[in-house]
Amino acid sequence: MPASPIRKLAPLANAAKQRGIKVYHLNIGQPDLPTPPAALDAIRGIDRSILEYSPSQGYLSYRKKLVEYYAKYNIEVTADDIIITSGGSEAVLFAFLSCLNPGDEIIVPEPAYANYMAFAISAGAVIRTVTTTIDEGFSLPKVEKFEELINARTRAILICNPNNPTGYLYTRREMNQIRDLVKKYDLYLFSDEVYREFIYTGSPYISACHLEGIENNVVLIDSVSKRYSECGIRIGALITKNKDVREAVMKFCQARLSPPLIGQIAAEASLDAGEDYARDVYDEYVERRKCLIDGLNRIPGVYSPIPMGAFYTVAKLPVDDAEDFCAWCLSDFNYEGETVMMAPAAGFYTTPGLGRNEVRLAYVLNKRDLVRALYILSKALEEYRGSRSARL
Repeated sequence: MPASPIRKLAPLANAAKQRGIKVYHLNIGQPDLPTPPAALDAIRGIDRSILEYSPSQGYLSYRKKLVEYYAKYNIEVTADDIIITSGGSEAVLFAFLSCLNPGDEIIVPEPAYANYMAFAISAGAVIRTVTTTIDEGFSLPKVEKFEELINARTRAILICNPNNPTGYLYTRREMNQIRDLVKKYDLYLFSDEVYREFIYTGSPYISACHLEGIENNVVLIDSVSKRYSECGIRIGALITKNKDVREAVMKFCQARLSPPLIGQIAAEASLDAGEDYARDVYDEYVERRKCLIDGLNRIPGVYSPIPMGAFYTVAKLPVDDAEDFCAWCLSDFNYEGETVMMAPAAGFYTTPGLGRNEVRLAYVLNKRDLVRALYILSKALEEYRGSRSARL
């Protein structure tokens, strides 16, 4: 079971804080924007004498409201197609456990969200990767690269769109390429689409549910964590028109009893947050993206492509070992009592050796803090490279 590249350096960050150092967290996708007031009011207004089990599939009232939400994105589903889970993470795990046997293989573009590997290991499945590169903006390779990996054990393709960790948004051509592979080899398509609200280009959002001819192959993964700044309520969803998959998933849902009661109350209320809330959040991320990407590319030796979605980017640093640099920033460096925490990108790759000079950064801090964090990062790189040169 791999350690999380997002959290593995947390002990060093905690130790730095105990020494009185302020740490700017660019490592984790924990938004600092407020949760919708409607959700907080719903929690405060809970008037129950018992906090009971909820249905294993999730509350019907919430699932019905989700049907209306998805319709806004031209995703046509019924309440029966939706299963509420304990976060998007449980949805991924249950999809793997339900659709894959031990030894089955999933093709995943890398770099990828690191916990996919952990969930695959939990299910006894094997991840096979097609590599995307920072120099090509993390666009998908040609279809032949996928077909080289397909064998008798291949059962699924997994994508995250918009992508975590790269911020890449798959084009219509790329989605059609994936559709054709899924159809040709009768594979499942697991599609993690938790960042659909955060797309910063005129290109259309192409959901896996928009792809014709593979409706029964698609398993959609969703979550309210990032959409409404509700990471802590642990509410996600697994959505599929495949009745057999739903029946298998429900057995795991019944075994874990029920998704969080209070979380569902908050999530259902959040659907009434309104367009103003969504617009304000979106506009803020647009500004933060510009602030971070412009700032990164002004630092000598640093390069980041422009992410088209989500609120992450992968940046190349002028260092040989980004993990050592990230650890050093927390253990040995500070500038005026402050430092930065980043996620070493090697942990988002499965292929050994890839991403060694890259980091994932989340632009979830306000612009003032982002500007300060970028300045500290530039100072850290100067000192780190100077100290390494002195050793040589």
